[in-house]
Amino acid sequence: MKTLRIYVDTSVLGGCFDEVFARWSRGLVEDFRQARFKPVFSDVTAAEVRRAPELVRDLLAELEPLGEAITITPEADELVRAYEARGILGPRWRNDMLHIALATIAEVDVLVSWNFKHIVRLDRIRLFNAVHLETGYKPIAIYSPREVTTHGEDPADPSG
Repeated sequence: MKTLRIYVDTSVLGGCFDEVFARWSRGLVEDFRQARFKPVFSDVTAAEVRRAPELVRDLLAELEPLGEAITITPEADELVRAYEARGILGPRWRNDMLHIALATIAEVDVLVSWNFKHIVRLDRIRLFNAVHLETGYKPIAIYSPREVTTHGEDPADPSG
């Protein structure tokens, strides 16, 4: 069976140390540790994590050997320009667009994020995927870790 490749943005790593998101971020990290999924990281994530607390930096350092790394390319920059031309997000949110572009070009199975303002939001996902179809890329699945992890569920809680 194919192991799903999951692009992890910075919010997921930080979520391991946030009371609201820890349950599902930690569950996803455990899925990576048990090789249920393969994490995919980018140099954008690495750059953002360099400014994060030490616990987040240490977590990325632990997980990097379990996954694969992808880097910014001219192709990714071009896709970001296409997003900007459509007005999906402004230049201030370039890193958010780079996460999506890199994950799309790498053809990951899913991008996970806790960024509900710019990434995990149905209207934006539809706009990003419209650009993908127009430019010859496959649509990308975007979810929060809660929808992806096989851990973190509470059997007594019917909402998961």
